[in-house]
Amino acid sequence: MRHNKKFNHLGRTASHRSAMLSNMACSLIKHKRITTTVAKAKALKKFVEPLITKSKEDTTNSRRVVFSNLQDKLAVTELFKEISVKIADRPGGYTRIIKIGNRLGDNAEMCFIELVDYNENMAKEKVAKKATRTRRSKKATEAAPAAEATATEEPKAESAE
Repeated sequence: MRHNKKFNHLGRTASHRSAMLSNMACSLIKHKRITTTVAKAKALKKFVEPLITKSKEDTTNSRRVVFSNLQDKLAVTELFKEISVKIADRPGGYTRIIKIGNRLGDNAEMCFIELVDYNENMAKEKVAKKATRTRRSKKATEAAPAAEATATEEPKAESAE
């Protein structure tokens, strides 16, 4: 029975797992996006999000707690100087997992894990899409330009007055 055994051991010993998660978290903080398997990404998400929350409060104790988990001075400095400033108003959910298909060698399910506020493509406002052409009957296409022509003529008449 596996009662109350909730986290994924990832087929590793405890020391190997904690070292791997620490290294992956440092890479995520430095590069803002890494590619890994879905299982590792989910484990990393549970590991790194409390550290990011801890970094919102820049105290000596919080720096020591984060450093004890990461063991990398550069990652800790970047986390407290850049990332914590950018995510200051976000109440949680600092990372995003995007699935990208299966790996060729062993068919493992792969994904990106990234910091939400650092993806410029997702952060941009959705631009209004240009109307696409669709097939319509000849009557509908002939009536549409006529309606557009009358709509454009009316404002011109008002501006002349």
